[in-house]
This record gives sequence, structure tokens and C-alpha cells, in this order.
Amino acid sequence: MSYLDKLIERRESVKAEMDAVLEAVAAENRTDLTNDESAKVDALVEESRSLDSKIEKFKAQADADAKVAEVRAAVADVAMPKSTATTKIVSEPRTYTAESGNSFVADAFNAQYRNDFAAQERLARHTREESIERRDVGTANFAGLVIPQYLVDLAAPYARAGRPTADFATNKHVLPAAGMTLNISRMTTGTSAEIQASENSAVSETNADDTLLTIDVRTIAGQQDLSKQVIERGTGVDAFVVQDLIRAWHTTLDNQILNGSGASGQILGLRNTSGVNAITYNDAAPSVEDLYPKLADAYQQIQTGVFMNPTHWIMHPRRLAFLLAAVDSSKRPLVVPALNGPMNAVATGAGAVGYGNSGYTLMGLPIIADANVVTTAGAGTEDEIYCVTAPEFHLWEQSGSPFALSFDATGAGSLTVKSVVYGYAAASAGRYPAAASKIAGTGLIAPTF
Repeated sequence: MSYLDKLIERRESVKAEMDAVLEAVAAENRTDLTNDESAKVDALVEESRSLDSKIEKFKAQADADAKVAEVRAAVADVAMPKSTATTKIVSEPRTYTAESGNSFVADAFNAQYRNDFAAQERLARHTREESIERRDVGTANFAGLVIPQYLVDLAAPYARAGRPTADFATNKHVLPAAGMTLNISRMTTGTSAEIQASENSAVSETNADDTLLTIDVRTIAGQQDLSKQVIERGTGVDAFVVQDLIRAWHTTLDNQILNGSGASGQILGLRNTSGVNAITYNDAAPSVEDLYPKLADAYQQIQTGVFMNPTHWIMHPRRLAFLLAAVDSSKRPLVVPALNGPMNAVATGAGAVGYGNSGYTLMGLPIIADANVVTTAGAGTEDEIYCVTAPEFHLWEQSGSPFALSFDATGAGSLTVKSVVYGYAAASAGRYPAAASKIAGTGLIAPTF
């Protein structure tokens, strides 16, 4: 079913819902609607108008696509002699690549503001390509424009911390198509099963109870004003800006997963989640030797509290470097890049260290190096170390986020156009807060080397 078909189907469903409300009023011989009925009808009318607008827009595009196909077929029939030979198309270059010469941003602008048919045709072709290439994330269901993958993959020139925790240490899910909250039931009082004292005597009974965990869906967005000259006459500048907006979006998401306050539109991050095991490491002369028991404590509190095995350590790159710099009394490094070889090693590595997935393990768990870990805790110079159980550290993202790019004229008198990248996400460690541990304290002040 195409996206247009889905819009039409939903429009018919909205009409059926509205008719059902009005028929119920007529059946009761009423002339007025209740407040609830009136609110529902108003909402359905508003949705039907929005759907009508989208249907008209996409029907026009479908008609235009059909006409283009007819013209191409006619030209091909005239230009090419009939042949009985069989032709097989092996591959066709994608519409938007770094080498194609086509600008996604310029086409989006020209299609919207200049009714450029060629630009509209390229965008339509790109949407069809994305629906095939990325059908598992359902890009065909989005009314917005799907950003070409090469814009996501190309490295942005401005250095950003990225999303190591989001990529390596969370249980990832696709955000539901609608709604601004996710609700999960958490059992807070369990049932019981005990030894029966004697035959026919009462068996144990404890009533189960639960509480609702509500997780807010948050919006992350970025914008940039671009001159029309940049869009129309620039070479690669528009893509340069979009790349950086996308990178900024992912970095902010990762930062929120770790540090969000849960207020003012923020995600409730790991460090601010109530119930996470708190381990204090205060030390006037920090050392790996003194830190190590705290790491073991963080590990065992998860196993003791929720009977799970933790899966990852998350720490700032400077804390990983603190471990790497440690030596024993003979000046031999405690962390060495050779698995199964060293004796009495605090941690080990199996190859070259890389940002994010560091290549090192600690107590058998991989170390995630993430520069989004706070370094201003405590008196203002402390970082924190997290021990997490990925299956209970959840992240929901809108399929393809940040998946849309929109343009709004913001300064016609100054030839200015606004470019916006946005997407939706939700995260929580609150299902089993004790499946994560946080080590904090003066022992984690900025290390010296």
C-alpha cells in the first residue's frame, strides 16, 4: 500500500468516526453535542482537513510522476528501434550522492519555492529509492523529506562527541508512530510462594502491585539560516551545513541519554534517574588501585539488586586514559593491549584503541569511551563512571531520525531561508534503575599525566 493509499484510508476512517458520533446524537433525538462529543468532532474535522491537504499534494505529485513516465516512454519508443533482445538493468546510480552533482537542499528549496518540476521529479525519485533501500525503517510513511544517506555518512568538519553510548550501550527500539509518552507497567510488589506448613493449611498469598513508568518523547531540533545565494549558487555549502546539523542532533541525543534532567523538554538521563546504584569514591590522591574496589562494588550491586549481569562500562576518554596511564611498582602498565597475556592486569585490550568502542574490557565488560560523560560534577572538575546493563537501558528513536528537512521563508527582504533538522526520541533506565550503577566523587577529579 502506497503512502497516498494510507492517507486516503485514514481519511475514510476519520469520516466513519465522525459519522458514528453524529448518528449517535441523532439516535438520541438530541440537537446539541456533549463537550466530549464536540471536542472529538472538532479534532476529527481538523485531522480531515490536514489529510485532505496531504492527499491533494501527493495526488498532484503522483499525477506529475505518471505524466513524466508517459513522456519518457514515448520518447524511448521514438528514439529507440524495436528489438527482440532482452535487456537487464544491473544497477542505476542513486539520485543524491557526493558525486552525482545534484544538491538535495537546493532541490528541496526549488521544489517548494519555485515549483521546479525537475527538482520535484528528483525528490520523488529519491523518495522511491529510500523506500526500497531503507524499507525496514518505513521512510515511505513520512510526509517529510528523507535526508540522503551520504549527507549522514560524510564526516563533518566540526568535531563533535557523537553518540557512543546510544550506539553501543543501549537497548534500541523504534519509536511508536504516534503519541508523546510511553507507558510501562513496573511490578513493585511481587507475589509469594512459600512452604506449606501442613496438608490442607493455607498457602502463601501476596497481592501483586505495580506502578506506571511514564517516559516522555522529546524533540531534538536544529536550524540554520541560509542565504538564497548559498543555496542557488554555492557548491557543497548547503550539504556542509546539513551534515553538521545532523551530527549536532546525534551528539545532543547521546548527551541527553547520559545527562538529561527530565525537565524543560529534556530526556531523563542515566545520571539523574532515581534508584540507580550510587557508589561514592572520594580520594585526595586518586589511583587505579583505590578505584578498583569501587568498580567491583558497582558491578556486584547490579547482580545483587536485580540479579542481572552488567554489560558495559561507560566513562569519559580521560578516565580511560587514567586507567591506561597506571603502572605497578615496577613501572609496568596495568592496562595492556594484549588479551589473555598479562598477569595482574586491571583491564585488557584486544587491539588499537578507538573512540567510542575503546577495544578495552574491564572485569570482562567492554569500556565505552564517551566524551559526553559529564566532567563538571562535584566541585566542577569531576567526571563519573557508569556500569550499565544494556537490555535495561532503553532508547527509542523515530525511524530514520533525523529524517526530515523543512524550509520556511524567514526573511524574504534579505533573501534568507531557514533550514531545520529535527527528530523525536525517548530514553529511560527507569524500568530497573538498579540495573545501572554510578560511581562519583572527588576521586574522579580531572586526572594529571
